Amino acid sequence: MRANYTEPSRRHTLRLFLLIIAVSTAIALGEDGTVPSMNRPMRAGGELTLTVGQNEGDLQGEDDKIIQAGIEYLHRVGGGTLRILPGAYLMQNAVYLRPNITLRGSGEKTILRKAASVVTPLVRDSDWFEYGVEVGDAKGFTPGGGIMLRSKTGAGDWQYDVRQATITAIKGNVLFLDRLTKENFWIEKDATAATIFPILTAENVDNVAVEDIVLDGSREQNEHVNGNFTGAVFIQHCNRWRFRNVTAQNYNGDGYSFQVCDDIHFENCRAIDNADLGFHPGSGSQRPIFRDCLSRGNSLGLFFCWSVSDGLAENCTLSENKNYGISIGHRDTDNLIKGCTIERNGRVGILFRSDGGEFRAGSRNRIENCTIRDNGDKEAGIGIDIQGKTQDITVINTLFENVATQNQKTAVRIGEQAQRITLRDNTYENCPVHVEDKR
Repeated sequence: MRANYTEPSRRHTLRLFLLIIAVSTAIALGEDGTVPSMNRPMRAGGELTLTVGQNEGDLQGEDDKIIQAGIEYLHRVGGGTLRILPGAYLMQNAVYLRPNITLRGSGEKTILRKAASVVTPLVRDSDWFEYGVEVGDAKGFTPGGGIMLRSKTGAGDWQYDVRQATITAIKGNVLFLDRLTKENFWIEKDATAATIFPILTAENVDNVAVEDIVLDGSREQNEHVNGNFTGAVFIQHCNRWRFRNVTAQNYNGDGYSFQVCDDIHFENCRAIDNADLGFHPGSGSQRPIFRDCLSRGNSLGLFFCWSVSDGLAENCTLSENKNYGISIGHRDTDNLIKGCTIERNGRVGILFRSDGGEFRAGSRNRIENCTIRDNGDKEAGIGIDIQGKTQDITVINTLFENVATQNQKTAVRIGEQAQRITLRDNTYENCPVHVEDKR
């Protein structure tokens, strides 16, 4: 029997049909933020966002502990974003990043500021398998605070055994640690304990993003430490990190130091007035990228350490650093410096170091479309200085000029042992010596 539908019932059926289509379409959208279609498994997880603030937010506090608590919570659920609300947070220990975390501040209004440091000698030898050290004075150390143990192995400021840890308890002048000492810290080697640590750190941690935040090292209140051991940022054996709109300033060491790390990218980041290296892509690091970054007022702007390869510095400014704008040396090969401004550095704009024989040279590097000006403070400066047995350096479409100081006397100096240096389509303005070729 044919059903006898009325007009209202047909309108109701039509509305129901359109509703089913709308719901089905929304469910089928999938990876754009909605749930997948009804008959597909939901295999892409959602991301948790937590906020940390001083008077508001999911977690509230004013120091490193509340930030670390947020990191650990997100780590437990597989990652996510920790948003730090405006305020100056006192750092008595480093923030230890975890995999798949985004740490996002509120721009210049979020400042992680390192507490003043103290240092004291050890008064009891500590071997490499202990969980504590005895110091001359425990004042200034605190449970939950960061600690650096150091023991001299030579005369240089990098010739130390170093161990970074967190203090778990203090009994008298004995500081207990969250990890084994791992090295021998003996009195005869001038062993010390100090409240020195990075502001952000990690080891063997991949897939991290840091955004929109200021890291302040309180330089005048902290002891100097070599960037091979720490910096405002210090990471080791970490891969695929992204820094965006981050400032590392006033650290009594390096701004950003990363050792044996691949695919570390910086966008619109700043290293300002740090005691040593602004950006320090460390030993063995592959494919570092620096875009639209500023390194100003450090000892050195951008330091390619040992065997840093396939890197890119693009549209960066290396300015007013005390010694060099960029330094390239020991097996630092196949890097590109493009569209950068290297100006008013104390000695040399770009230095190719003499780091030994041909095998150790920083060869096969390219500089293009850069501006290199006014390098050299009170002594005669050099735009690009190619030392040692460096080979296969290309410099093209680059402007060398003196504008203010007139101290950049030589645009390019080529050392006696350098080979296959290509200079093409460059411009020289007010440089007394365009090319000093000592070969």
